[in-house]
Amino acid sequence: MEVKYVKLRPEAQPPQRQTSGSAGYDLFACLQAPAEISPGQVLMAPLGFGAEIPEGLAGFVFSRSGLGAKQGIVVAQGVGVIDSDYRGEWMVPLRNLGPKAYTVHPGDRVAQVVFLPVALPVLQEAASLAETRRGQGGFGSTSL
Repeated sequence: MEVKYVKLRPEAQPPQRQTSGSAGYDLFACLQAPAEISPGQVLMAPLGFGAEIPEGLAGFVFSRSGLGAKQGIVVAQGVGVIDSDYRGEWMVPLRNLGPKAYTVHPGDRVAQVVFLPVALPVLQEAASLAETRRGQGGFGSTSL
């Protein structure tokens, strides 16, 4: 299986796995100059490339653990989803949850993408749902 990519900016770096055991491919900021993210603010970081993800897969963009834990810089919406039919430039919205401003430099690793299969079931309206032991119990209800 392959995911094709095309550089949309000459300085763009393609997604890269750092080790043979890495599930995710690091994503690199393709900025013209350093950009500061103030606490609570969001920076839309361009990545400088587009890609062709095979049908049946999607790219799920996650925060880098160290950047989130040490600096408070996370993917703004939690997890980004890149659909197989999207062909535009990839971008990552980064939110600063930390107490101080953080500077993103050109070429910094800012997030990671994991390619996963996507199930596309047919959704059907029903008059009722099958009963389970949990039933309608919400958050914290599994410790019966």
